[in-house]
Amino acid sequence: MEDENIVEMYLARNEDAIKQTASKYGSRLRRISYGITEDNGTSEECENDTYLTAWNLIPPNEPRTYLFAFLAGIVRHISIDRCREKSALKRSGYVSELSEELLTCLPSSETVEQSLDEKELGKTISRFLHTQSKEKRIMFMRRYFYMDSVSEIAQKMSFGESKVKTTLYRMRNDLREYLIREGYVL
Repeated sequence: MEDENIVEMYLARNEDAIKQTASKYGSRLRRISYGITEDNGTSEECENDTYLTAWNLIPPNEPRTYLFAFLAGIVRHISIDRCREKSALKRSGYVSELSEELLTCLPSSETVEQSLDEKELGKTISRFLHTQSKEKRIMFMRRYFYMDSVSEIAQKMSFGESKVKTTLYRMRNDLREYLIREGYVL
């Protein structure tokens, strides 16, 4: 079933929307969640919580052309929150490691103005990613959105780990320079 039809079902408050969503995207959502929580049971709970959250967010949102991205963002946030709640130290350490990698190129949000500007920052990062090759965009998203390890990315993309590390390092530096040119104070 097409995403637009699924969204129409949500808008009509038809409970089959959840079944269709689970059928089409359930395994992918669980995989995102498992990549963060490293627990099958927790990833299934996060998947189910994602359907409830989507039910509550559609309407007013109407993600007709970006349903999977909409759901992926929800499951990612729920999974990270679940890790924080359960104090999953190993995975929390990993999330902290990823955060530290990006700290060198992202502005801090210490002021209210900067906090309000986070959506614009997201758009700026998207513009930066669109200037990169498809291969680099995939690496960046796999690392910082799906939270894959360097070895997982290397395996999936048939590269050596050193190439993945080097590419991500250079991208972070390029992103930092791009953000400075766009007026962000780092």
